[in-house]
Amino acid sequence: MSFIVQYLLHPRSVGAVKPSSKHLAKKMVEDVNFVKARCITELGAGTGVFTEEVVKAKRDETVYLVFEINDAFYCTLNDKYGSIPNVHIIHDSAEKMASYLAKYGFSRSDYILSGLPFASLPKKTSDHILRECRRCLTTGGSFITFQYTKLKLSLFKQYFAKISLKKENRNVPPAYIMNCRNGRRKKNGTPDTL
Repeated sequence: MSFIVQYLLHPRSVGAVKPSSKHLAKKMVEDVNFVKARCITELGAGTGVFTEEVVKAKRDETVYLVFEINDAFYCTLNDKYGSIPNVHIIHDSAEKMASYLAKYGFSRSDYILSGLPFASLPKKTSDHILRECRRCLTTGGSFITFQYTKLKLSLFKQYFAKISLKKENRNVPPAYIMNCRNGRRKKNGTPDTL
């Protein structure tokens, strides 16, 4: 079933009418240290555009957890990547990340890549996922996501102290890549820097 059909059936969870471009995928993973990463997690993998880049670049021993809740996308991902050692395609919500990390022998992930459409997710769901991401990141780890606007930047700033931005125009529509890291926070909970 096509990507656009899945968007029409599930607009709040799919969030786009076509898959991300290869250009966006490459920019999403360019800050990942594949040599040192022991565990990488992907949320909302869709048809696997980012997944493909990670599978090509990661070490064989690096554990890669790929979450996808959409039935059709999960089947596509599982058919393509499910037999690769240390790649685990998970048909469940990103909200359960901690339990799956524990299942595969980790308390935290070095990198969390996200294709989740935070602009269309309910606020309660977004907050729960971002709390889980912050809790499940290693010290010095990165939560890397993309959005089509900067409207959700203030939401991410509630959970991460340091956020760097890049833009990829070779995507439809153009997208902002946000690399979010844990760090020191002020007493009121706001980040020290963007």
